[in-house]
Amino acid sequence: MKYSRVTEAFEELEETQKNLEKTSILAKLFQESEDELEEVVLLTTGTPFPAWKNMDLGVSSKTLVKIISKATGRTEDEVEQAWKEKGDLGLAAEKMVEKKTQQRLFTGELTVEKVVDRLEKVAEMEASGISQSVDQDKKQKELAELISSAEPREARYTARIIINNLRLGVGEGTIRDALAEAFFDGEHAEDIQKAYDFTNDFGEVAEACKEGLESVEELELVLGRPIKSMLAKKVETIEEGFEEVGKPAAIDYKYDGMRAQIHVVDGDVTVFTRRLENVTEQFPDAVKAVEENINADNCIIDTELVGYDPEDGGMIPFQKLSKRIKRKYEIQKLKKEIPVEVRPFDLIYLDEPILERPYSKRWKKLEEIVEEEKESVRLADHRETSNEEEVSEMQQQSLSDGHEGIMMKSLESEYRPGNRVGYMVKLKPVMETLDLAIVGAKWSEGRRSDWLGRLFLGCYDEEKDEYKEVGKMATGLTDEQFQEITGKLKPLITEEDGRKVEVRPEIIVEAEYEEIQKSPNYSSGYALRFPRMKRFREDKEQADTLQRIKKLYQDQS
Repeated sequence: MKYSRVTEAFEELEETQKNLEKTSILAKLFQESEDELEEVVLLTTGTPFPAWKNMDLGVSSKTLVKIISKATGRTEDEVEQAWKEKGDLGLAAEKMVEKKTQQRLFTGELTVEKVVDRLEKVAEMEASGISQSVDQDKKQKELAELISSAEPREARYTARIIINNLRLGVGEGTIRDALAEAFFDGEHAEDIQKAYDFTNDFGEVAEACKEGLESVEELELVLGRPIKSMLAKKVETIEEGFEEVGKPAAIDYKYDGMRAQIHVVDGDVTVFTRRLENVTEQFPDAVKAVEENINADNCIIDTELVGYDPEDGGMIPFQKLSKRIKRKYEIQKLKKEIPVEVRPFDLIYLDEPILERPYSKRWKKLEEIVEEEKESVRLADHRETSNEEEVSEMQQQSLSDGHEGIMMKSLESEYRPGNRVGYMVKLKPVMETLDLAIVGAKWSEGRRSDWLGRLFLGCYDEEKDEYKEVGKMATGLTDEQFQEITGKLKPLITEEDGRKVEVRPEIIVEAEYEEIQKSPNYSSGYALRFPRMKRFREDKEQADTLQRIKKLYQDQS
């Protein structure tokens, strides 16, 4: 399939804000894709790789400037200037290709196959852990050749895909509905959603759709492939919690730890974060604990890894534990300084998928396979009750122990990956913080001019599948925090306008604030008064919703 057909559809998607139109555009593209349907559907997500593969090109915006320069023969300064004028590196790439002085490195039209093969080659180089400058040059050369071979519009979307920022306003729901329209006359969207929840791979689901409904229904969870964690709604009161999950309910601690999905495949243990990152090497103590204390050769357990002080056994907060998540060196040293205890709270797979069974039965099976040992593996603190007073006592005990509160769960519910369906809710203290994405920042002035200081915070608008600004955070940060934030944000920059930058909303912070006010100054319509950062949430991949901001605002009055 010609790559130009895909980018033509992308341009159509970019030009409309109407979800029904987006769905129709995608449905038509999918119907035309034939043998390359899987690749086309994945490109529509902004990356040629399914989420569970955890593959990345490892290219920052600054590196992409160099790549565009190499591809077009224009100087890096010219690319930077085009970036500032257009506010988008994709449009900058398009402009540079229109003016390029280089000859195309190979003739003939780009195809989807050629583009995907080149991107996969670069991702495999990144996955192999190469870091030497000569190897980085090879990666840049491969991508420069791809952009050099592109027509201007193709270059726009290729550049955006390289930094995983396609900017089409297309979410999972739109892709699901487009598959339903393309292959089932708009029906069976729920079956497609279920298949995606189980496989975490829209490419595989698309191929099944092409074969028919029976193939879609046959798709199942695959042991060893991470799926999205079931998410909890937030409630303000115990009474509201019972209204959501019913009585009696299961009550668990809400630990201040790292949520982990642990797969055991023929006795081999793999640890994934809730972002689907493989962190097995970073947590050898968790691997050993599961090997020695989980009596199952093939299972998937949903757990919390809770850090504890090796001296007195006291709890270590997540902010300190998070240092272990991406650490590639001194792992043994950190394991001794910040050991973890595995606290399982759900069972998703036991020799076969069991996520559709009631939670009460999954919990009983979990009890059967866990051999508890302190500072190794212990079941989550768990109680089943209809009594509000008992729930309140457990909440207070959780907070006294240094944790975040409690979870309330329906005993009859199935496990729904990636969904906030009301089967599980979390109850935190009344003065609740918000988990918000950093969506922009400003370069500081004076001695801090090399650091990004003022941070623009965003909440997630589910209806429009985009982030909306809800305030800015400029005070209360130490030099060390400014330095850390700058290091995290620089690779995520997508646009620059003077001192202000926009970034991909991948960094989630927990923010405290005085109150929420209505405000026309921010795209959400609301503003946090005196927001301040409590900590990074490396375990979170999505911010709190605009709907939640509205509810908290209403509850203030």
